Amino acid sequence: MSTIAIVGGGAVGLTAAMLLARDGHDVTVLERDPHPPPDDPDDAWREWERRGINQLRMPHLLLPAWREIVERELPGLARRFADLGALRYDMVGDHWLMDPAAREDGDDRFVGLTGRRPSIEVAVAGEATVTDGVTLRRGTGVVALHTGDPVDGVPRVTGVITDAGDVLAADLVVDAAGRRSPIPELLVAAGARAPLEESEDSGFVYYGRHFRSADGSLPEPRSLMLTAYDSVSTLLLPADRGTWAVGIIAASGDREMRPLRDTARWHAAIERFPLAAHWAEGEPISDVAVMSKLEDRRRRFVVDGRPVAVGIAPVADAWACTNPSLGRGISIGTMHACALRDTVRDVGTDDVYALATRWDEVTREVVDPWYDATLTFDRARLAEMEAQRRGEPFDADPGYEIARTMGRLSRTDLEVFRGFAGVMSLLQRTEEAMARPGLFERVLELAPTATGAPGPDRDELVAVVNRERESAV
Repeated sequence: MSTIAIVGGGAVGLTAAMLLARDGHDVTVLERDPHPPPDDPDDAWREWERRGINQLRMPHLLLPAWREIVERELPGLARRFADLGALRYDMVGDHWLMDPAAREDGDDRFVGLTGRRPSIEVAVAGEATVTDGVTLRRGTGVVALHTGDPVDGVPRVTGVITDAGDVLAADLVVDAAGRRSPIPELLVAAGARAPLEESEDSGFVYYGRHFRSADGSLPEPRSLMLTAYDSVSTLLLPADRGTWAVGIIAASGDREMRPLRDTARWHAAIERFPLAAHWAEGEPISDVAVMSKLEDRRRRFVVDGRPVAVGIAPVADAWACTNPSLGRGISIGTMHACALRDTVRDVGTDDVYALATRWDEVTREVVDPWYDATLTFDRARLAEMEAQRRGEPFDADPGYEIARTMGRLSRTDLEVFRGFAGVMSLLQRTEEAMARPGLFERVLELAPTATGAPGPDRDELVAVVNRERESAV
């Protein structure tokens, strides 16, 4: 069994720690932020601060794929999260067209377990602290990598040096430090070649607010969680303990939508969307939170067929991150953590060169396709929003046209929605969903009836958002 150091104690870093520890490894997690979350999710929502998660109080969603993984791999985490009040939602069963008698075998896969981001952190941290083999050191940053003799001319990472000057030796260092991980710079400082990086601004900005009901009930679903409109999208995400989030997504260059930062204008805008307006009628538990300047970024730690270093493995957002509108971040990160556990199980940590190259191969096989699909969809949607903002026609490529058509048909046809939900749940890739017998033909047949959800046109929305400032709601 190996000694493993994980840099970053967020949801995915701690999940990776638990998975590896259950295989018998000795795992130490180093988390820069000093304060653990309170035990109660509502206290965490009100009081907890984590500078390492800038989206802590933005809308979040855990997909059915996440629930499926943790119930199989970490059942204690699933039980703990449920005991803390996590919401168990049924993507297909809660569809407004669903007749209970029409349920099919396999529909149970579309059940998800979700909550606000602080609640997720409470559950994961709580379970990690009682997992044998996991040591969590909070308030400990990493300032340098400890290295040993090179392997085949490649620098070998043998541990980390903390901001207290301690050396933590490790057979493997896992980078789970997220979007702003310091590890790439520390690799260069240690004499390694820089990871190959591709990045660009995702081009989206989020305006989100959270609500609560007095009786613990949630708003009635009347549309998809993510719905595209003329130059903006709405995000309606159920959460834990009778709470939920409502978001409006615009292009970051859309100056006419920037007044959505103002609470009154945000409410005036959401009221114009008849399928979403009732979601903003609960008790507000946050102001309008804004998130922007998000990168689509992927790093390659094997360049020209050679690792930039060995003894190091990036996971989740430290490897790649995208615009979060599809809610895939933690779910893909958890897939990646499982793949890391399996790779360490198969290859071991003695042959660090073989482990580094195999980890790159596994990442490309298991999670790269989801990153590529998300990026392709986001770029097409952003181009569509920009065209709508300028009042110009938009010519979608065939792949995006099918996705857009399926999204629109999912409002009115349950069979199409099942295929669409498979992809949105992270349970199937698009090609797998479209292989469902008769689905492609059904989409083609119904395509002429596919229309957008009812809502304001661009001119009406601009007029509402830019009216004279009203009193705050």
